[in-house]
Amino acid sequence: MTSVAEPPPQLTVVGVTVDDPRVEPLLRELAHEYSTRYGRAADSELSRYPAEEFAPPQGELLLLLEGGEPVAGGAYRRYDERTAELKRIWTHSGHRRRGLARRVVAELERSAAERGYGRIYLTTGPRQPEARGLYLATGYTPLFDVSADPETIGPLPFEKGL
Repeated sequence: MTSVAEPPPQLTVVGVTVDDPRVEPLLRELAHEYSTRYGRAADSELSRYPAEEFAPPQGELLLLLEGGEPVAGGAYRRYDERTAELKRIWTHSGHRRRGLARRVVAELERSAAERGYGRIYLTTGPRQPEARGLYLATGYTPLFDVSADPETIGPLPFEKGL
């Protein structure tokens, strides 16, 4: 008897607000990641911006759902008149190494372009090599010396035209 593999569940992209209960895993896991990598200095990062900055028409918070459960997400906010700033890029700890962060970034770029932004700006921490690699692999231009020790730079800035 042969078995037939189940097809992977479909991914659904949904726009949500920060207070949507499905955002809780994103906030919880990002808080853990930030505090593990940066200690107490990271405590204020998730509350730095008001929730409305990540809501239409100037921003957006997106989740990728698989079987109705959040597996990845991210947001952008208005940085300046023509620039959106990516924030909160996250992949659930149980769903990494599947290309979900790339999908989130692509969805955020698409949404920002639809809202009239022509450029994306972002920073990532110097102790997040996987994020640095993601942005380099998805066509972002580093606005720092990539040969320097990231710890000597601080937040690593990137940009990309849409």
